[in-house]
Amino acid sequence: MYKLIAFDLDGTLSQHKSHLPDANKEMLCSLSKKYKLLMVGAGNCPRIYNQMEGFPIDIIGNYGMQYGVHNPETGELDLVRDDHLPCDRDSVEKRVNYFREKCGWTEFAGDSVEYHPSGCVTFAILGTKAKQEDKLAFDPDRAKRRAIYQEVCEAFPEYVVFVGGSSSFDMAPKPFDKYHALARYAEENGIKHEEILFVGDDYGPGGNDESVYVSDIPFCCIDDFTTTPEKLAFLLD
Repeated sequence: MYKLIAFDLDGTLSQHKSHLPDANKEMLCSLSKKYKLLMVGAGNCPRIYNQMEGFPIDIIGNYGMQYGVHNPETGELDLVRDDHLPCDRDSVEKRVNYFREKCGWTEFAGDSVEYHPSGCVTFAILGTKAKQEDKLAFDPDRAKRRAIYQEVCEAFPEYVVFVGGSSSFDMAPKPFDKYHALARYAEENGIKHEEILFVGDDYGPGGNDESVYVSDIPFCCIDDFTTTPEKLAFLLD
């Protein structure tokens, strides 16, 4: 039924920015004998590849702005697409400052906004140098950010906005999101949407997997990355 199994990484195959557990790596090895595998990530391809410790897999990064192909001869990831779009930083700063004043998020550590080379933007509510424990405690159920999510989307119409990580809003230049990236890959490789299974954990409102979850592409919901091999066992029957 499926030709392509596409994966999110953090929360789906591993903990945030952590290496693959052995069980999930073994699962990918088994699946690769039967299906084409693909990573579809929010981060850049080299970071994802390094986090996966060079696992032989093609990677879409930066919501489709970047694409890397695993080279079996060199064991490296060859970037075949690496788009960069401009960003009006002054305008972004003004809009971010509006929300800081509105929500009382005026104290932060480090920079208020992180600008990525791709053109993606991170509104780091607690700042780019906030302590990890503070970030984890800030909005564990995402209720604070979801309360103003639609307003943030309206304030940044040139971006696709996500409720990112534990304490940020992540933004990718339109039309880039995971569905757009996956649909483009499918068209370029002659794969029908019904022949794809996407596996992800961030499928709630504002999540960066939501665009695929609400689309015509089949979706497998993961709520605990340690259970992913069990959830996908049917693919190996």
